[in-house]
Amino acid sequence: MQPKVRLAEVIAPLSLATDLAGGVSLEHGLRRTLLAVSLAQELQLPEAEMSDVYYVALLGTVGCSVEGTLLATVSRDELAVLADSATVDPTSTREILAWVVRNFGADEPAWTRLRILASALRSGQTQFQLVCRDVAGQVGDMLDIGQTTREALAQCHERWDGRGGPRRLKGEDIALPARIFNLAHHVDLFHRAAGIDAALAILRRGSGRIFDPQLAERFLPLAPVHLSRLEAASAWDLVLEAEPEPWRSLEPSELDAVAEGMANVADIRSPYTVGHSRGVAVLAEAAARELGLSHDETTTIRRAGLLHDLGRCGVPTAVWDKAGPLTARERTRIESHPALTELVLARSSALGPLGMLAGLHHERIDGSGYRRVPVSLLPVAAQVLAAADAYRTRVEPRPHRRKLSPDATADSLRAEAREGRWAPQVVEAVLGAAGHRSEPITASGGRPVGLTVREIEVLRLVAQGRSNREVAELLVLAPKTVDHHIQHIYDKIGVSTRVGATLFALRHDLLPPGA
Repeated sequence: MQPKVRLAEVIAPLSLATDLAGGVSLEHGLRRTLLAVSLAQELQLPEAEMSDVYYVALLGTVGCSVEGTLLATVSRDELAVLADSATVDPTSTREILAWVVRNFGADEPAWTRLRILASALRSGQTQFQLVCRDVAGQVGDMLDIGQTTREALAQCHERWDGRGGPRRLKGEDIALPARIFNLAHHVDLFHRAAGIDAALAILRRGSGRIFDPQLAERFLPLAPVHLSRLEAASAWDLVLEAEPEPWRSLEPSELDAVAEGMANVADIRSPYTVGHSRGVAVLAEAAARELGLSHDETTTIRRAGLLHDLGRCGVPTAVWDKAGPLTARERTRIESHPALTELVLARSSALGPLGMLAGLHHERIDGSGYRRVPVSLLPVAAQVLAAADAYRTRVEPRPHRRKLSPDATADSLRAEAREGRWAPQVVEAVLGAAGHRSEPITASGGRPVGLTVREIEVLRLVAQGRSNREVAELLVLAPKTVDHHIQHIYDKIGVSTRVGATLFALRHDLLPPGA
């Protein structure tokens, strides 16, 4: 039975992905959470409210992962625009207007830019705030973190003076966790950009306007100590330690639901990718079953499929949605997204292994993938995930092309397998899972007499003289599982000894070059 997973181990990576989408420095959400918890402790809030403060601080900008994509209509790099907004003084109309003029339509001809600026000034921030509220509410439901936390998440754009949004709440009508979030959010942004003095200055200027004046007054003398603490220790470790007890845990089925929700947050950043990650996950899981992989392996592949595109949050929407040719810089940014997925998941003990697999979803066995990973470092699970992603991508429309038909997609994958980019048995498993009739795989393709991919891996090692224990260690399997595989292999190929198995492997060209 799979163990439970700490909720904080799942939410913290989502917070990191939100940092990518917001154009801010990685771990901003973690640092903000530590500042919020420090203030809540100073206020001696009861346990239930401490929990609300913690989760709201971690997730307060989760809606911005989609909200910021609206800026793609006025800029070719909304991440740079968001980064530029991070330290715009929210109390200064002049600074806000200067930010708009500096960024909106900056790369467009003069008349187009004037139209964009006029439209932006008319519409204001309401649409952005509504999107943020809706996404935050959906994420709150997904995580089942309680009604008070959910309500506070929807208020993170409100201001003490009532000039925020989208509901124009004022003063203590704004939930306390949202007020604490707002203060911690701005303090960390200004501290990271310009130091402690800048953080203290925004606290003073924003008191009674952006921030609850009592909270600002309480935090001012504490700020230097707590900000210095953030520079001296791992924010990740401190955030996990700061989670209010009792720690919340997720059952395996709940983890699946949360992973689906995280996939949706990444996918809806572009109309071309809505539902993509779930489609990849379902197809990859079915293909893994076709290959005879274990239940644990298929579960891992499904979850990695759900999370594989989180790194897309770190690439501007305008790049993903560009219909014309990509520049070299744009291509480099796109090719960085698998590594970004791995990065945001890496430190979570629950999601880190999934991130390692997800980070390989654009690799090919001939070394031609985004990260140029050699085939020796590509497990079957990674090959399955990559092939499933390639299939789903091709049957979906993209801004630069129409979607391919399923048959055309199958033909293209099989052609690439013949050219050495894919393992034929992996391609046939993915195509079989997608409903295509499998083509016979030749002996040189490596799958005679119905052997599964896992059985071929075991057979190759047996033929190379590896003991059962060595096979188990190399494939990360239990020795008993290896014994079962060997017996099934012997039954299928009609032998009863290692010598017979080795001769079979040689006759069918199953051994890798140099073995």
